[in-house]
Amino acid sequence: MPSEAATIINKKKINTNISQKSAPDYIFLFSVFLLLIIGFIMILSSSQAVGLDFFNDSYYFIKRHAIYLFLGMGAFSLGVFIDYKNYRKWAAGGLILTVFLLFLTYVPGIGRNELGATRWVNLGIFSFQPSELAKLAIIIFVATYLENKKIVIRSFLQGVMPVLMVVGFIGAIVLIQPDLGTTIVILSISFIMIYASGAKTWHMFILALIGARTALWVIWRSPYQKERILAFLDPWKDSLGIGFHIIQSWLAIGSGGFFGLGLGNSRQKFYYLPQQFTDFIFAILCEEGGFIFATFVVVLFGIFLWKGLLISVKAPDYFSRYLVLGLVCWIFLQAFINISVVLGLLPTTGIPLTFLSFGGTALVVNLYSVGIITQISTLKKPDKDNK
Repeated sequence: MPSEAATIINKKKINTNISQKSAPDYIFLFSVFLLLIIGFIMILSSSQAVGLDFFNDSYYFIKRHAIYLFLGMGAFSLGVFIDYKNYRKWAAGGLILTVFLLFLTYVPGIGRNELGATRWVNLGIFSFQPSELAKLAIIIFVATYLENKKIVIRSFLQGVMPVLMVVGFIGAIVLIQPDLGTTIVILSISFIMIYASGAKTWHMFILALIGARTALWVIWRSPYQKERILAFLDPWKDSLGIGFHIIQSWLAIGSGGFFGLGLGNSRQKFYYLPQQFTDFIFAILCEEGGFIFATFVVVLFGIFLWKGLLISVKAPDYFSRYLVLGLVCWIFLQAFINISVVLGLLPTTGIPLTFLSFGGTALVVNLYSVGIITQISTLKKPDKDNK
């Protein structure tokens, strides 16, 4: 018969096991929730004129966005409930499937061209962007690889080179679409994850130089990308052509001033500013909400990054740490790039503003990723963890 002391010890063990799960990070979730609400309101405000003119329905785009948001919440729930450990087993298969879907964009009748780029797969009843799935698949693959190669990651040939070859291959497929912005995001996220896993600084520094040189070479050989750089350097040189986007964006931001013109009172959304509810929705937000509201949105993204990185640090194992790190950096990096483009701090990239821009695939995949992060935020490090 067990002693009273043994019974107490066993109860403590049971309680310790139970305590490995905790409540999700509500501040992290609240930042996402607020960004989604703001995005919904801004799409409602900025898309009505286009919806009325092209579809005779002022609410055409907000109705579609509501459907995407509903699907996104379903994806979020899946991300929360599917055990993150399963992604280890699915990493290679997911990457192969992603490559297949990326190649489908080049198949006549299936691939859909928009704005000079073939980035969509059209299946009749719906279409989607495989490059959005590629970002998630690569993060899962790199996290799995880094966990398995933790011992040799400081070796360039054995640790860094193999994963870079895989990431580079995926990036090249996306680049051909052409989609330089997404390619840069994919490579940047992988770079951050590899460096955080313990790769040597000088290895990563050399790779960064090679990557920057390659990007400049690609830009200079592409007339379209070259025009974007020239427009970034001097948009007024072709104010009615390639520089039109950024000039109209500046006008929207300047019109908003400190407090904004008020919700629904934007003038730039009436066809002065192109892509007013997609890539340049932040400019309309600045116009209607002013500096105060724009700063609030930036702070929300800052909270998302801060709490996301804390979740990564506290994650229960190497795989979940790298996974959360990649997902958080991906979502924040896209927001950073988009806002920088709208402000004229970076050349136009075609990257939407996470959680705010209109768009189906990106919203659904991003919310699925938030679900994964939320699940991991409920888990604590075991007492004896592989630090």
